[in-house]
Amino acid sequence: MKQWKMLFSLIVALLIVTSCGKENEARDLVSDPYSRTEFMMGTVVNVKIYNEGKEEVLTAVFDRMEELAGKITVDEPGSEVEAINQQAGIAPVAVSEDVYELLEAAYAYSEETRGSFDMTIGPLTELWHIGFDDARKPEQTEIDEALTLVDYRQVEFDEANQTVYLPKQGMRLDLGAIAKGYITDEVVKVLKEHEVDTAIVDLGGNVFVLGHSPRAENADWNVGVQDPFETRGEILGSIPVSSQTIVTSGIYERFLEVDGMQYHHLMDPETGYPFDNEIAGVSIISEKSIDGDGLSTAAFSDGLEAGLDYIEQIEGVEAIFVTKDRNVYVTDGLKKGFHLNNDTFTLQE
Repeated sequence: MKQWKMLFSLIVALLIVTSCGKENEARDLVSDPYSRTEFMMGTVVNVKIYNEGKEEVLTAVFDRMEELAGKITVDEPGSEVEAINQQAGIAPVAVSEDVYELLEAAYAYSEETRGSFDMTIGPLTELWHIGFDDARKPEQTEIDEALTLVDYRQVEFDEANQTVYLPKQGMRLDLGAIAKGYITDEVVKVLKEHEVDTAIVDLGGNVFVLGHSPRAENADWNVGVQDPFETRGEILGSIPVSSQTIVTSGIYERFLEVDGMQYHHLMDPETGYPFDNEIAGVSIISEKSIDGDGLSTAAFSDGLEAGLDYIEQIEGVEAIFVTKDRNVYVTDGLKKGFHLNNDTFTLQE
């Protein structure tokens, strides 16, 4: 899916230490997890299951991902979201329960984030097309025209008929900043339905660690946060978490350079240009991956001070902010657990 190929942001790398022997046997866990990796939705997807005898659950998990991706993918035949885009200004489109639920969530997050996440950002992301071979800096007149089509408040929902309508021709939904979180949460539901309680789900940076680490009874997983200035797998620090998700938004993995200026892929719905502040990346730790998606975008758009304050007010959510000058800031709930292990960064108190 083209939109999802644009979603390569900072990723969260897992540092998992497992042990074999009596502890795993007592918990009916395997030391070598059942694992499957596929290239889907423009990214590498990996799922690992540690519960003994649950290898077949991987099939159910990937079937569910493929089903949802087929409904959400834009610019492809059969996509329900693309059908809504194609019928913009023409007619409402009836959608499945999955897509209706996702779009309602997208609308709610558009409101919750005060429009910094806007489900109708599609005209702008298509215009810049950052992350693709034809990426370019548009003319100001093009940006101004696209901005007239970006307004989530215009999206019309009909719950009785389960339809969604974009009232202006040229309007486009872009769920790239929230869809992977929704699918991650749906995968976790499938795992739980099949009585899996120890697993890792990684959808190209949307990471969910289910249950406790298999290395010991009631042990947290040790999760590392990607260094935004290096290739994948290089981390700047780690945190202990269980049954939580880590989602990151950042600027250094996908950008366009024009006349010595770098333009990243996180678009400001107000200006039509990428958000311009001191942040290189924001990682959100929460119970639901869809929350991490929406909140990481909101926190990034707010900038460091306002972003930190915003996340501090949300119960059960923590964040790590990395600035362009290599300073690291964490919310209060992470100050005891976060460990910085890269001396090129400075942890600010």
